[in-house]
Amino acid sequence: MDARTYDIEGFTEGLIENGLMVPTGIRGAWGRGPVFEDILRGFDDLVTRTAAPDNAQVLMFPPILARAMIEKVGYMDNFPQLAGSVHSFMGSDKQARELSAKVHAGERWEDMLSPTDVMLTPAACYPVYPTFTGLLPEGGKLVTVVNWVFRHEPSDEPTRLQHFRMREYIRVGRPDDVVQWRDAWLERGLALLKGLGLPVESDVASDPFFGRAGKMMAAGQLDQRLKFEILCPVISREKPTAICSFNWHQDHFSSKFGIRNADKSVAHTACLGFGLERVTLALVKAHGFDPADWPQAVRSQLWP
Repeated sequence: MDARTYDIEGFTEGLIENGLMVPTGIRGAWGRGPVFEDILRGFDDLVTRTAAPDNAQVLMFPPILARAMIEKVGYMDNFPQLAGSVHSFMGSDKQARELSAKVHAGERWEDMLSPTDVMLTPAACYPVYPTFTGLLPEGGKLVTVVNWVFRHEPSDEPTRLQHFRMREYIRVGRPDDVVQWRDAWLERGLALLKGLGLPVESDVASDPFFGRAGKMMAAGQLDQRLKFEILCPVISREKPTAICSFNWHQDHFSSKFGIRNADKSVAHTACLGFGLERVTLALVKAHGFDPADWPQAVRSQLWP
């Protein structure tokens, strides 16, 4: 199967046959083979080298967030359909035996679990905002993270995963500085991806807000041009895949976490994120299943 034909099933079969992705029996939750991970690391390293002059602070967080944090940022108001909650058994010895009996009898048992204080991280940037609380230094701050993200979107489509990694940069500061940074990175991201031979383009976008009210919020987001995406045809020419996003949150997070500029004015935040699995799949789609056959101009950037 040629990776460059737009056939979802054929592309998925090729990924499996070439050891790039490993079936787990869970929709949207694939194992990644060594070649897949090598491509992904090569791209992430390229992004890191490209952004090195910016001197972003490097942080690392676990793939879970406090339930209170999810509530505070309004995630359950806007995206309840995507959330993942962590539940555990907290019962007695007798209840544990009852649970075990249900399991062995093939009965439903999850009602015997209780919600914990944590949920799966739905956005790589979320843990960063509390670190900005208080007065910022002159010029604001810039942080970068790589984190596993969970979205409850079970699908057989290889680009729509329930668990995936994002390389994100988060900027906080004065509104004009934040927007200028985001717009500059949009052009920077396009240049970087085009330099890897990907047929990308950018477009204004909106988040998948839930319900009727969500449609109005999405329309407002589009009107204000708060979100842009870089799109690349991976499983369809007509509906290209978003492989990178650029978001201006205005004061949504800074108002919730008390983030102020050095002059005590309310700060704004923005973030950009490269979907590492999606970029990897886009590279495979563009250049084939075996990186040894890729153009040298691409290989030299990923594996200098």
